[in-house]
Amino acid sequence: MDEEYDVIILGTGLKECILSGLLSVDRLKVLHMDRNDYYGGESASLNLNQLWKKFRSSSSPPTHLGSSRDYNVDMSPKFMMANGALVRVLIHTDVTKYLYFKAVDGSYVYNKGKIHKVPTTDMEALKSPLMGIFEKRRARKFFIYVQEYLETDPKTHDGLDLTRITAKELFTKYGLDDNTVDFIGHALALYRDDHYLCEPALETVKRIKLCAESLARFQGGSPYIYPLYGLGELPQAFSRLSAVYGGTYMLNKPDCKVKKIGKVSRAICIMSHPIPNTNDSQSLQIILPQKQLGRKSDMYVFCCSHSHNVAPKGKYIAFVSTEAETDQPEKELQPGLNLLGAVDEIFFDTYDIYEPVNEPSLDNCFISKSYDATTHFETTVQDVLAMYTQITGKVLDLSVDLSAASAADE
Repeated sequence: MDEEYDVIILGTGLKECILSGLLSVDRLKVLHMDRNDYYGGESASLNLNQLWKKFRSSSSPPTHLGSSRDYNVDMSPKFMMANGALVRVLIHTDVTKYLYFKAVDGSYVYNKGKIHKVPTTDMEALKSPLMGIFEKRRARKFFIYVQEYLETDPKTHDGLDLTRITAKELFTKYGLDDNTVDFIGHALALYRDDHYLCEPALETVKRIKLCAESLARFQGGSPYIYPLYGLGELPQAFSRLSAVYGGTYMLNKPDCKVKKIGKVSRAICIMSHPIPNTNDSQSLQIILPQKQLGRKSDMYVFCCSHSHNVAPKGKYIAFVSTEAETDQPEKELQPGLNLLGAVDEIFFDTYDIYEPVNEPSLDNCFISKSYDATTHFETTVQDVLAMYTQITGKVLDLSVDLSAASAADE
């Protein structure tokens, strides 16, 4: 084995495997290490027997849940924005040849005790029960502005410099009320708290445009796609890619130093029906904004089913997750659990969130942050791209042909 490497990556979770693949394609010599004796880390995908062993080691799954091999339960389930950075990375590295995608049926937001479809365009805004008639008109004007905005064309800026005005000031200009701002910021722009309101509006507009463009790409019910059979094959696909380019893997090796910065609470549920009030969606995301719950952070609901080959026909896998603010996950997750209806089985879990404390410029050792509570990849892939830039000193060119990642109709 070689004794000198350009980069050392610790952990074989999805983030680390994506990064390893990108660097290997760039012809860097990569040493990829993991403290475990298996690949995948927190990104592993489990069948029913493995899920039972992890959470209920002393028993076996009941027969009414179906065959174990029909389950592919991702431990870190996250949908992909159809035009987002992760899809572009998959195309850039040619990993899409290992995967088949399908559009996600629905994107919803929790507002005033009810579930509503997230309006993404000006026409959807006019139909949404989230707003009254006058607010719909104001929201429609805002969405038209966002859809027509081009950073390089001042004619589309309406005299506004989005690098100077804040998101809050932009919303105020269009007269949007707090309720509308809440679902736009959290369910469209996918911010996890309200700090963005005091930051330049440009990033918010870019995020909303990405959501609208992703929705239009497959003409589905949401801007998201998800691989058939779940995410379990992704780490292995990137591991194979890295190995093809000369990457070296070592298991049972210690990690570098990290510090705990928080905790995620989650519930993993098996159900025999779709989530109520979602138009019988076979796959969906629901975002519960912090203000709606009186919390400091948002809550997320993820649901997938046989339509994506992650459960037997007639069964549904749902996750409810949030950044822990108490030591009582059963109670803390109740607002999300209340939306699910009857549950066949439920597993409660918490895990710590870590971030690195080493100095990569001194030890050439790069460690990703832990996975957050979100049910989409937008924060995850930004961590990967930031590490890529830190390691290589360049920004990854993601100008790719998006048609290389298609979504199946059935």
